[in-house]
Amino acid sequence: MKIFINQVPAEGLLLEEEIKPSALDLETELIKFRSNLKVRAQVSRGINALIVKLDARAVLCASCSRCLKDFEWEFDKKAQLSYSLDSSITFIDLNPDIREEFMLDYPVKPLCSEDCKGLCVKCGKNKNEGGCNCGST
Repeated sequence: MKIFINQVPAEGLLLEEEIKPSALDLETELIKFRSNLKVRAQVSRGINALIVKLDARAVLCASCSRCLKDFEWEFDKKAQLSYSLDSSITFIDLNPDIREEFMLDYPVKPLCSEDCKGLCVKCGKNKNEGGCNCGST
């Protein structure tokens, strides 16, 4: 998503765009995307700065760190970005900052729910689906 400085009016500008996760290299071994990123940027111009209020959403999929079950959730990231301006800058590319903002909020150990019970250490049964017969639960 690019913002051309000379196209930002005094009252500001609203930009909306859908971005493919592959364009920003957002997928990891743990995090997969089920939808494109829907990005909304409210742009305002100050004296020597550009302020961007960013709202980015996507549906993500991950494997739970405790029970190994795949689950999906809607990831919603809000951020405010500020860019210094000078006469040599004609546009600002938001993509690197959008990527960074998303990746900073990725869970280190994704959980399908906060109270996930995980797997039985003895037989491997998912404890969220009930007890097992191995005697350890």
